[in-house]
Amino acid sequence: MVEDKLSKYKKKRDFNVTPEPYTSEKISKKARFVVQKHEARNLHYDFRLEVEGVLKSWAVPKGPSVDYTQKRLAIPTEDHPLDYIDFEGTIPEGNYGAGTMIVWDTGTYRNLKENDGHEIPIEKTIEDGRVEFILEGEKLKGAYALIRTGKEGKKFWLFFKMKELHRDNRDILKEQPESVLSGKTVEDLKKEQ
Repeated sequence: MVEDKLSKYKKKRDFNVTPEPYTSEKISKKARFVVQKHEARNLHYDFRLEVEGVLKSWAVPKGPSVDYTQKRLAIPTEDHPLDYIDFEGTIPEGNYGAGTMIVWDTGTYRNLKENDGHEIPIEKTIEDGRVEFILEGEKLKGAYALIRTGKEGKKFWLFFKMKELHRDNRDILKEQPESVLSGKTVEDLKKEQ
């Protein structure tokens, strides 16, 4: 089943050339998330949620925000293997997603969607197009949502912090550009090549 979910991911990559992970072996007891800052053709952030043995993934061009007034476009991409959760490095030119990537944030998440006091499985909320969760990361904390929008055939998502008592209007992307794993920035990794 996991292999079927990763077929699109694997078809797009030559693992003799790219250092990207191939497997989904790093299973955890608590559901995890990761935000990877990816300087490819265009700088963007990849938001990924651990769901049923893979990382469900969205590209977020402007990156996440801690300000609940800021909604961000999120474009669904192919499922990634769980081992991608701590991938940092450079995908060589000529390969899909070529560019440098760091782990900008990571942590665990908790599903908020319930019906009659029972948790709705996260995969069902993704299918329904309305995902709500608590992020417990190094940088992102609190209630966030992913909401599918758009017409049939052109489905985009919005990724945003849910409304809270006090507004946090910091630009966390500029204030904290470094990796939570290595402490390096994308620029640092590029210089190491």
